[in-house]
Amino acid sequence: MATTDTTFDELERTLSQGTVDEALDAFASRLREEGRHHELFDCRLMQARRKHGLPLIVSTTLDEWPEAIRTRMEDDYLAACREVGRILLDQGRIRDAWVYLRPVGNREEVAAALEKLSPDDHAEEIIEIGLNEGVAPALGFGLLLERYGTCNAITMFDAELGKVSRKQRQQMATMLVRHLHGDLFGSLVADITRQQGAKPRETTIAALVADRDWLFDNDNYHVDTTHLSSVVRFALLVDDPEVLRLALELTAYGERLAPQFRFPGNEPFTDLYPSAALFIEGLLGTKGGEARAWFKERADQTDVNDVGTYPAEVYISLLARTGQISEAIDALARLLPAGTRTGGFAPSLLELAQTGHEYRQLTRVCREQGDLVGYAAGLLSARLEAASQRPA
Repeated sequence: MATTDTTFDELERTLSQGTVDEALDAFASRLREEGRHHELFDCRLMQARRKHGLPLIVSTTLDEWPEAIRTRMEDDYLAACREVGRILLDQGRIRDAWVYLRPVGNREEVAAALEKLSPDDHAEEIIEIGLNEGVAPALGFGLLLERYGTCNAITMFDAELGKVSRKQRQQMATMLVRHLHGDLFGSLVADITRQQGAKPRETTIAALVADRDWLFDNDNYHVDTTHLSSVVRFALLVDDPEVLRLALELTAYGERLAPQFRFPGNEPFTDLYPSAALFIEGLLGTKGGEARAWFKERADQTDVNDVGTYPAEVYISLLARTGQISEAIDALARLLPAGTRTGGFAPSLLELAQTGHEYRQLTRVCREQGDLVGYAAGLLSARLEAASQRPA
């Protein structure tokens, strides 16, 4: 809204009437009515300073004030953020709203507002706020994958991996698996139809390639092989059986590629496709015993100091995700020394104990490792659980 000499004259008349507090109230009402939201925020801060006996004009930031004053001002500052942020949110100005709502930590309202936006008109805003700002990672990631393709999505997934929750990582990995599986299936069907003159009847990638060695003649491939290896690696995060079966089909295709396109992974997935397939089949229960034995051997034969914690975490994760919590706790205590920093692939000792209600085992391990906090958490959690099970 344009600011004219008349505007300033009207403002002067408004502020000259009543007390200073009444003038500030009138000023705030006018700013709100005129949609001057940034100025409204500044006015609310002036009102807060007035309320706490501070000058209306200050030249220092909130962080520079004495603690007693800062504490009193913080609530009013957040209230102003919440008020202006919600106004902007209601108007669909989500990028502007997030500037004010970020300090409040109000992600749920912003995420709900993002979901109502049209992806055709607001793609950049959804990706920026949803994914880059972490408000709705799955929503932003899905749109990024749809609009900018697999390569950009894989790059972003790697960049965001440590910033989002395990559930959000699984959601994003699921999107990648489904997307790449669809691309590969479509490419295979098109190639077979072109070369055989009829559309194949098979409905899975594994069946499409099973008796068609010629699909791979002359080192041929049907999807970017670097994308394939990355998505198979990400699929190891997923628990959904349906998605795991799609990932298993990707490994079946990967195993048929020429050697130069079968990129090695990190231990214990140095031969990525067969070892990833075994891990997935372990999760699905079709090769549970074989998978546990093989990944246990890899974990036992690799030194944490030489190759890091990943082999141990993979084995612990396999045990935990197949319901063998007690065995997972024992493996963690044996393979990962106290204080070892992990990559987050496997649950922590406390998470395992809470999932399986294995508090006696937790306290034993914590005592052996000298972990006072974990020991206390185990004792008190067991006590609270026992109390909750007593008849009222």
